[in-house]
Amino acid sequence: MMKSGFPHLILGNKLVDAFLKCGSITDASKIFDEMPHRHIVTWNSMIASYIRHERSKEAISLYTRMVEEGVFPDEFTLSIVFKAFSDMGLLHGARIAHGRALVSGLDASNVFVASSLVDVYAKFGEMRDAHLVSDRIVGKDVVSFTALIVGYAQCGQDREALEVFTNMLKEGIKANEYTFSSILVTCGNLNLPINGKLIHNIIVKSGFESVIASQTSLLTMYSRCGLIDDSLEVFDGFLSPNQVTWTSLIVGLVQNGREETAFSKFRQMIIQSANPNSFTLSSVLRACSSIAMLEQGKQTHSIIMKFGLNRDKFTGAALIDFYGKCGIIQSAKLVFDRLSEFDAVPINSMIYSYAQNGCGYEAIELFHRMKDMVVEPNEVTIVSVLTACSNSGLIREGLQIFTSLKKKQNIELTRDHYACMVDLLARGGRLKEAEILIKQVKNPDVILWRTLLNACRIHGEIEMAKRATNRVLEIAPNDEGTHILLSNLYASTGDWSSVIGIKSTMREMKFKKNPAMSWIEVDRKIHTFMAGDDSNSRSKETHQMLERLIETVKKIGYVPDTRFVLQNMEEKEKEKSLYYHSEKLAIAFALCHTTDMASCIRLFKNLRVCGDCHSWIKYVSKAVGRDIVARDAKRFHHIRDGLCSCGDYW
Repeated sequence: MMKSGFPHLILGNKLVDAFLKCGSITDASKIFDEMPHRHIVTWNSMIASYIRHERSKEAISLYTRMVEEGVFPDEFTLSIVFKAFSDMGLLHGARIAHGRALVSGLDASNVFVASSLVDVYAKFGEMRDAHLVSDRIVGKDVVSFTALIVGYAQCGQDREALEVFTNMLKEGIKANEYTFSSILVTCGNLNLPINGKLIHNIIVKSGFESVIASQTSLLTMYSRCGLIDDSLEVFDGFLSPNQVTWTSLIVGLVQNGREETAFSKFRQMIIQSANPNSFTLSSVLRACSSIAMLEQGKQTHSIIMKFGLNRDKFTGAALIDFYGKCGIIQSAKLVFDRLSEFDAVPINSMIYSYAQNGCGYEAIELFHRMKDMVVEPNEVTIVSVLTACSNSGLIREGLQIFTSLKKKQNIELTRDHYACMVDLLARGGRLKEAEILIKQVKNPDVILWRTLLNACRIHGEIEMAKRATNRVLEIAPNDEGTHILLSNLYASTGDWSSVIGIKSTMREMKFKKNPAMSWIEVDRKIHTFMAGDDSNSRSKETHQMLERLIETVKKIGYVPDTRFVLQNMEEKEKEKSLYYHSEKLAIAFALCHTTDMASCIRLFKNLRVCGDCHSWIKYVSKAVGRDIVARDAKRFHHIRDGLCSCGDYW
């Protein structure tokens, strides 16, 4: 047959088709090249095969050759070749092919060609062109509408996607599983639970509730709308959840602050032999780091190693973040050093871990090493390294980095970067410089002025605090945090009449201050405490331990610092109120119930640790001979033998 020169066109076409069906694209290509004449079907088969095998460059080359040989593409050619252009990022080539579709009238008359055109323009973010193509389609169907909905959803234009979906229903066209999947995610992004529930009802009536794609999108929609119990209910209806559905549920639980449930579901996933991917594991680690579930995070690390993902940069970054947020910086560095490839993500995680744990010089050293690693710093990198300088009081070093970055044309400093510098200067007592820096920012926001206000509270600078407060309230009259900061500032200076005035305003505006809360892990269980808390089943034992600790530390130099009592009461009452702060209760509980007396006590607090508790914890560490690691809203405090890693600067 080879020697005959393919006397019959049909024989050559069938040979090419046979080789392609056997997966031998190379042999098919050889036969194709030797054919003196080729049918349009054979051209299309070869182009489609290249695209299926992710060889889009060769598909486009063959398409170009086809046109040059005078073979005009038909509807099948055009509907498949647009994907190749989007895969290769060749918008201009797609536009030329669009022109050929226009000439033949296929852009409007053939739904498959038009839908492929909408899809390719959407992937390039050219939604205006996608919509224009959609408007020209004669006899639109669910495929063409879905292509436009998916396009808008992928480009983050959720309201437009919802509008197209509404128009589709008005035209009496029934949605398919792909339409439902996209529009549910859109409802979640827009936080429209009512719309989402209405669409859920349509899905049930249409018989798509059991389709995996629809189920996963329902999970995502409910979790993004904050209806996590509805999300769990949907999940419970799954007969055999797969990796995607398990991961969607775990991500939703973490996003809604249900970290312990997320880890419980992760355990079930492993038991049911559903293998996690790097995204699943990163989400689980985020849950563990959020409330510092150290043992659970270590178990997750073991699973990561079992699946060979310990050198993956995404799970690596999540591990670094986890160990950093648990205050184990040595483990974070060990993970970082073992990564096989680097980009900004794991480097940022490592720099921020250094920042949280007061390792300012190490953070700066890694930041400067990025040049040798051929990795460009991004916005997050700059925030992390400036935060490291701020937490370690490295004003000179922070100013040098900030000044050098201002001179670089390829880096645009944001308000977040200026906020870091304001914090660095103001906490270091250079309040006037910080205020001048804010005025250099075009339209400074609430965060910048509130950062200055917080430093004014630390340094007792009343007049500047008033100026900062006025600026914040001009921008955001109902900003709760500013009223609380100003109230605390007046309380610390004994100006109780001003405190009463601010609290009265806060009551009128129905503000509610978040209560201080501390938690600690003992025997793999999280125990939570609030100031004056006696709700714990072992509260009597805890209070007795606390009283003994207070007596012990007083003998070695602890003096209650009543400046941190922001209420107008007698001195003895102030002292008593200090004794039952949440962090003190948590540490007393840990000392009652940990069997390993050489182990480190790990404490976590949702707000900044007060100065009196910081001093008390240092004395306790010295008295009982235990290391104590305390994480507050700002940073870590590593305390050993009466000394803290922060150097009393926080």
